Amino acid sequence: MGRPTNLSFSIIAAIIGLMVAIQFQTVREPEVRDTRDTWQLREDLMKEKELQSKLLLEIRSNEEKVAKYETERQQSKEEVLRETLTELKDEAGLTEVTGPGLTLSIAPAFNLVVDGDNPPSISPDMLKRLLNELNMYGAQHVSIDDERVINTTVIRDINRVTKINGHSLNRFPIEIKVIAENAEAAEKLYNRMKVSTVAEDFFIDNLEVKVNRPENELIIPAYQDTIRIRYMEPVKKDKGGGS
Repeated sequence: MGRPTNLSFSIIAAIIGLMVAIQFQTVREPEVRDTRDTWQLREDLMKEKELQSKLLLEIRSNEEKVAKYETERQQSKEEVLRETLTELKDEAGLTEVTGPGLTLSIAPAFNLVVDGDNPPSISPDMLKRLLNELNMYGAQHVSIDDERVINTTVIRDINRVTKINGHSLNRFPIEIKVIAENAEAAEKLYNRMKVSTVAEDFFIDNLEVKVNRPENELIIPAYQDTIRIRYMEPVKKDKGGGS
């Protein structure tokens, strides 16, 4: 009886040992797998951090570029506004102008003046007609007796004295300066004014109009008075912030 009992005990012990070994191996394997997954996660995390760092650098670089472009755009806007303002001032006659043109001189025709007659004076209507003729033939900028002619210029008779922008035209000779688009246009303007009949009409008032040869550089002064703007109001911005 003793030997079979020992054999049975040995067999049971062997089975228990095998089960313990199997269980131990089963417990150990997950530990090895988890350790391997953890390192892999760390590597993946490092890669993600590197990628994040690169993305942040790219975002910062792009933001700097956008800020630079915005600055250049704002500067470009300011430059365009300055150029537009300069153009508008030129068109309004608020700046001195230099260019090819010619001069006309109006003076009494002494051979037509009779002793005892009143000294000749220039008529506002005749002066306006002369300006219309100049504009029709290509005049771009005009001054009369160094008074710049602009869109709001008023030529009228006040107490029998012709005035332009409040300036009296009672001293002869009266010089009219005209600037054309270019030298060729100035030459054409000269030729047309030489054969114009408007100069002949001044003889009725005992005045002579002399058309001088074109010049390469003629200076016309800027308008000196204040331009009064009527019936205009600044644009109000919408409450929502739009203009």
